Amino acid sequence: MPLTRRALIQSVSATLALAAADPAAVLESSLSPRDAEPSADPSSEFWAAAPRVTAGRNYQNQPIPGAPTEIRSRWTPQYLYLLYTCPYDELNLKPDPNPAAETRELWNWDVAEAFIGSDYDHIGRYKEFQVSPQGEWVDLEIDRDNSKNQPGMAWNSGYTVKARIDAAHKIWYGEMRIPFRAIDARTPQEGRELRIGLFRISGVGEKKAFYAWRPPMGTSFHVPQAFGTLRLRKT
Repeated sequence: MPLTRRALIQSVSATLALAAADPAAVLESSLSPRDAEPSADPSSEFWAAAPRVTAGRNYQNQPIPGAPTEIRSRWTPQYLYLLYTCPYDELNLKPDPNPAAETRELWNWDVAEAFIGSDYDHIGRYKEFQVSPQGEWVDLEIDRDNSKNQPGMAWNSGYTVKARIDAAHKIWYGEMRIPFRAIDARTPQEGRELRIGLFRISGVGEKKAFYAWRPPMGTSFHVPQAFGTLRLRKT
């Protein structure tokens, strides 16, 4: 029997309240003594011991068959780094990719995503970053409270990406290096927290999957109430 609107709202609210109280809703990011060029290599010295979380459930918190997506993080005074490890069965790749330019509607293809906000008083304001298996990218400034006037793709973060496909093991890797000035006006320091949503779109047809680290309990990733926490730490 379908849920009434009121029951659905109550269900979503209860789920989000539990997520907010869940210590697993934190991705810790470890300090690096130096910056590094993105490598998309989890076995590198830079990434091998980095903190990590996994995303293995869909919008509605239902498990997705197969290995989960893994996300690691590190930081320096200049940059926030994110590394995605993405097992796959079949890739959905955009024909004629152009990594040299921003790709519109990249979310129609295989992609890893991060939504990051620093304003706890206006959680509908955040930045969106994407990387594809082919090294395509798009960054956007989102304002859910003023969607008609939000900057969207007109905003430019200056971030860089690196991606590679390991076809033999059916895994692709995507790395983002995001300037801190693009996501927070404050100087990064140990203990600083940001709001973050971590997602991935994968596959084609009936096998298309929408991975969420913190499931939004809807049909869109753009539910900032469901975001988790990114916490900067020294080690």
